Amino acid sequence: MKIAITTTGPSLDDQVEARFGRSPYYLFIDTETMEFEAVQNPNVAAGGGAGIQSGQLMSEYGVQCVLTGNCGPNASQVFGAAGIQVIVGVSGMVRQAVEQFKAGAFTASNQPNVASHFGMGGGMGGGRGMGGGRGMGMGGGRGMGMGQSGAPVNFAPQGTTTKEGKLAELKDQARILQEQLKQLEQQISSVDKKKDK
Repeated sequence: MKIAITTTGPSLDDQVEARFGRSPYYLFIDTETMEFEAVQNPNVAAGGGAGIQSGQLMSEYGVQCVLTGNCGPNASQVFGAAGIQVIVGVSGMVRQAVEQFKAGAFTASNQPNVASHFGMGGGMGGGRGMGGGRGMGMGGGRGMGMGQSGAPVNFAPQGTTTKEGKLAELKDQARILQEQLKQLEQQISSVDKKKDK
């Protein structure tokens, strides 16, 4: 079976990327032979439509299933139209995620698990970051922190059923939140310095 997985780098030993449309790399893997092709995402810096364009890329490569951390509504629609299954909530090392997939540890989802524009870094509407409680992005291009209503996004593990898998997912989410907090603190410091001038 030919699958695709979002990843931070071009090898099986890199980490699964939490964002689908703005993943730095996609690995296209034959699950029987473990032969793979690493493709740098041409849509990572797209101003909009990264999920749609990346979903179309999956279709062009003849993928039957996509493993990723999160999938938004636009990419989800493309997958549905192309008959591609998507598994969300995947984290950890790519090689281990593929082995879990082959062992049947994941369940496909036909629903997006994040809002539109996930991972863009800027806010929705007129807001930036967390402005007005509507912002999606918390900096760093991850945009995972706050939903449209200002309520925290649900970080509950969605793809694995093993205790180890769930623990790995939660640790990955904690790492992402720590990175976001660090970036927010840097932005606050930068704004404070400009204000003092």
